[in-house]
Amino acid sequence: MESQITENFKKELDILGFKGGKRCLPPEPTSNIVNLSSNDYLGIAANGKLWEQFSADYPFSAKSMGSCSSRLLTGNCSEYETLEKTLQDGYRKGGALVFNSGYHANAGILPALAGKGDLVLADKLVHASIIDGMKLCSATSMRFRHLDYGHLEALISKNKGVYNNLFIVTESIFSMDGDKADLDKLVEIKKKYGAILYVDEAHAIGVAGKKGLGLCEDLNLVPEIDLLVGTFGKAVASLGAFTVCSPIIREYLVNHCRSLIFTTALPPISLAWTNFVLNRLPNLREERTRLEENSRYLATLLGMAHSSHIIPYICGSNERAVELSKKLEEVGILVLPIRHPTVPEGTARLRFSLSAHLTKDQLYPIKTIIDAYRMDK
Repeated sequence: MESQITENFKKELDILGFKGGKRCLPPEPTSNIVNLSSNDYLGIAANGKLWEQFSADYPFSAKSMGSCSSRLLTGNCSEYETLEKTLQDGYRKGGALVFNSGYHANAGILPALAGKGDLVLADKLVHASIIDGMKLCSATSMRFRHLDYGHLEALISKNKGVYNNLFIVTESIFSMDGDKADLDKLVEIKKKYGAILYVDEAHAIGVAGKKGLGLCEDLNLVPEIDLLVGTFGKAVASLGAFTVCSPIIREYLVNHCRSLIFTTALPPISLAWTNFVLNRLPNLREERTRLEENSRYLATLLGMAHSSHIIPYICGSNERAVELSKKLEEVGILVLPIRHPTVPEGTARLRFSLSAHLTKDQLYPIKTIIDAYRMDK
């Protein structure tokens, strides 16, 4: 006989299912499907050529497959130090620190740095991992309207003199809408109020900048960013994340960031592969150009404004997003629905994540399905 708490969980799941919001783990995508739900923006994972080059020379062993310890015990290795040196040199920052994932970074950095008496102001649409980090903070947290920097300044002015340190937090390219923060304006506000600026570049790493190091690099703003956070699990086709910052902040995080201290270190092989790809990002200009062309092409097909390689098609209800996703899958195009509560209610969508390896012939059928969907709506 099921317990009352299990019965309550079942009822909640049934309600989620009724509203079209129940999640399940999907099967692995087949090789013949056009995958527009992956973050393999440069096509590195789909292509496989770089992996062939890496694996031809890397000395595989059981030791390279797992660290078996936290980094502060025996999980540290030369591959960590090499990767962090690559990051420091690339960004010309004094400190770099690698995390196990973007979630580990965003959920751990703010709680470590922002204490009682501090204020964290974040864009309304920052990623869930940042929101969780804010919830774990002993600092006061507020969110300003999306891309509304007048609202941000109003909140700063209202709370001027009340708090010790001010943290401003944003994504550079927003994960659900694909639009971009005005980083020049945020740097201006940071300087005006003596704030600490935190920029999550998860969806810009590999994609933007002459060296592929993100939107901050593209705009020559890296020296002005106090905490630049990025991930390796998207365009770099690896796993893990990082922040580049000052040496003092790095040392402070090593001593206070719980998501770094209390987790098993990454396997050396993963770190070596990440470093291998990072060193080749500056040379992947052709892939970045193709990605830009593909994203502009799809935006034009759908009659939408182009902002980045992430193109959201708003369906409205969860049910409509699921329905359209299934229609696309029937013609071999995988784009999974993004539903409430991941996005605000009434804004369920298909998020088209473009990749450099896709062709226009693969993308064109989307127009036919979307046009038919619009006529039915």
